[in-house]
Amino acid sequence: MQLKIKKQTLQLKQTFTISRGSRTSVDNAIVLLSFNGFTGLGEATANPYYNITTDLIEQDLLALESFLADYQFINPEKLWQDVFPLLQANPFALCALDEAAHDLYGKINNQPLYKLWNLDYSKAPLSNYTLGIDKIPEMINKIKEMPWPVYKIKLGTAHDLEIVKALRKETDAILRVDANGGWTAEQCISFSKEFKNLGVEFIEQPLPAEEHEAMKEAFKYSELPLVADESCIVESDVPKCKGLFHGVNIKLMKCGGITPARRMVKAARSLGMKVMVGCMTESSVGISSIAHIAPELDYVDMDGALLIKNDPASGIALDYGKIVYNELPGNGAALTADPIIN
Repeated sequence: MQLKIKKQTLQLKQTFTISRGSRTSVDNAIVLLSFNGFTGLGEATANPYYNITTDLIEQDLLALESFLADYQFINPEKLWQDVFPLLQANPFALCALDEAAHDLYGKINNQPLYKLWNLDYSKAPLSNYTLGIDKIPEMINKIKEMPWPVYKIKLGTAHDLEIVKALRKETDAILRVDANGGWTAEQCISFSKEFKNLGVEFIEQPLPAEEHEAMKEAFKYSELPLVADESCIVESDVPKCKGLFHGVNIKLMKCGGITPARRMVKAARSLGMKVMVGCMTESSVGISSIAHIAPELDYVDMDGALLIKNDPASGIALDYGKIVYNELPGNGAALTADPIIN
């Protein structure tokens, strides 16, 4: 197997703000994994919160070159198991490799992933569109510019209730809110009552991930379902979320790719929990990978490519929240521009 990593900076259409800070761009690494004349695409992005840079992603993946040189590829799950001991400290790099392996496997078998998994794509939920924290007039303008059936609203400000009330006046769409750990248990409980009356569907990650005892209180008294994000990173976190959250939001980059993500979906289902897969700010390569898992989910957040100006790929797209699948083998993505090697 041969491995190439191409890096570039994805430029956001607008400044994107959450409770932890703002950004106007994100560094990106696209992985090309080749075997027997076929090439699969995978992706990972830098993330300061998790101390991940594209240089580190590249370094850890290139360290596998000698291992992969004589590797006989059977399927993505086998490759994941074989490289996990070597990449377990860098799940973002592991994710990029695993996505590329799945794309490669689909191309070898000339089938989209959802067909290989015997999934019915008509069962995929609508994807939300995310509104970053901003001044209320600007958030209203974003709704007008991007009419959508489901919005996820980033919160964690001194004006959270005011924001949701103002946006509700502008749209009848489903609203979800995400505090990214910016609240206390008391705020979560209070907001849940107010937001329920405003038609909010659920609250994502209300408290910091380490505040387990406070989450028990929030879970007990919240009038809206609570969904874990930063509290559910890897497979072992899923059972820990039982009794603290009603559902989990799985991120491919955080858990190490499609292979563990699908296991996490099954684990959460077995515990009676709702399941969501979310995205980072990524191109159509990573977004297309998420799309194939969508038929197994209750909720999906795959708007990342809509937020960037210089998407280096085409792939599975969104049309007013609906996932528009194509018949291309693998993950359905293709590079439309050659990413600049930094």
